[in-house]
Amino acid sequence: MAEKTTKERIMDAALHLFEEKGFHAVTVDKIVKESKTSKGGFYHNFKSKDELLYTIHDSFITYVLDKAHEAYENFDTPTERLYETVKSFVMMFDMYRAHVTVFYQESLYLSPDYFDEIKKKRDEYKEMMFKVVREGIDSGEFRQELPVPIMSMAIFGMINWTYKWYKSTGRYSIEEIAEIYADLVLHSTLTKEALEKEEYARFFLKTKQHTQQINQ
Repeated sequence: MAEKTTKERIMDAALHLFEEKGFHAVTVDKIVKESKTSKGGFYHNFKSKDELLYTIHDSFITYVLDKAHEAYENFDTPTERLYETVKSFVMMFDMYRAHVTVFYQESLYLSPDYFDEIKKKRDEYKEMMFKVVREGIDSGEFRQELPVPIMSMAIFGMINWTYKWYKSTGRYSIEEIAEIYADLVLHSTLTKEALEKEEYARFFLKTKQHTQQINQ
């Protein structure tokens, strides 16, 4: 495994300290000491502690936004796009759980300019979800009676809480958890006709388990 860069070491140390002590209780000196770097190394990579906090927030939001765009561009149907978007959202918590925790604890301390940049990306991600759900309803694959904003925000609300309980050492891997969430979302969202499409059977847990048993 490649040795971590100075920037990565500073980010890791800041995540640990912010999560444990809070943004205001942590000084640049404490971050430098924890990361075993130097003030010169810190200010070479970050203009300020504020920029460091922004970078922590931006990293995971950029990841899920990029994945949502990939899902939209690489797949043709709303069902496929929703499945891939939900899975990537859940998978994010394995890579960025600490980032998300710090985000919810410390986002109020972002300076206005940085907060606006984060908000733009969060709004763009929300609109991507709204778009997929709206197109699913228009195509007849998603249930007509479910309002786009409520369905979309329900998906966000359900998945967002994962950061509170997910542990990489838990009974279920992040891949299994992502499959469970996708199954829950699609069973709640798809019409009866869409649920019965043979090409969508691979998205559901019962079908996956049955296939695995046959192949054993």
